[in-house]
Amino acid sequence: MTEAAARHTPGTPCWVSLMVHQLPTSQEFYGALFGWEFRPGPQQLGPYVRALLDGREVAGLGQLPPERHLPTAWTPYLATDDAGATAQVISSSGGTVAVGPLDAGDAGRMAIASDPAGAVFGLWQAADHLGAAIAGAPGTPVWNELVTRETSSIVKFYQAVFGYDAEAVVSADFDFTTLLLDKKPVASLHGVGNALPRDRGAHWMTYFEVEDADEAASLVRDLGGHVLQQPRETVNGRAAVVADPEGAVFTVVRSGN
Repeated sequence: MTEAAARHTPGTPCWVSLMVHQLPTSQEFYGALFGWEFRPGPQQLGPYVRALLDGREVAGLGQLPPERHLPTAWTPYLATDDAGATAQVISSSGGTVAVGPLDAGDAGRMAIASDPAGAVFGLWQAADHLGAAIAGAPGTPVWNELVTRETSSIVKFYQAVFGYDAEAVVSADFDFTTLLLDKKPVASLHGVGNALPRDRGAHWMTYFEVEDADEAASLVRDLGGHVLQQPRETVNGRAAVVADPEGAVFTVVRSGN
């Protein structure tokens, strides 16, 4: 387990958040699955809580307005020193800014955007709230991967916005790009072609560390969620793709490192 950096380099995934229809039920699910406790967070977009692990913040959960019949999905937030300027670059590079930038109390400024393929992500300009306080321990987000149709055009968008370096692995049956900042991998893009889920389209996938991927997948099922891909060995470790009771998809992984 490592303490998170004091201030994240722009472009680094620094936070994950989930907007749900039934906040108390979701708190019960994730509390039982990851051992999270909760305390209130900024309320600018409605009821919102921060998930804590050993007293330190690791993720956020918010309540969607009753009239918003949106699908629930985990959203990664990418650090920026200027949410307004980054939002302008997103718009001029073919992306869309759907919410903000707006102030989240004293915590910072945020925006919600999507890339040219429609994958949703957030921007976070930190003030009092820097982002996740720990990384690597069970119950913390450890990786973010964009699942999209193909990576070659989309990677140019993210490079234009955040200045990433990119390392691509492209073969006849594999399309994978790693995004790097200061020579360190920070996220990845996975092109899956026609295997992209029609009901979801391009999307960011959050990986949460667990002590045992098989046990975690079984617990997800016991708590009313669903196992979409059974636990299997991957390049990232033993992992399973699961969904919470509202359908928000995420991956549980026992990292190989």
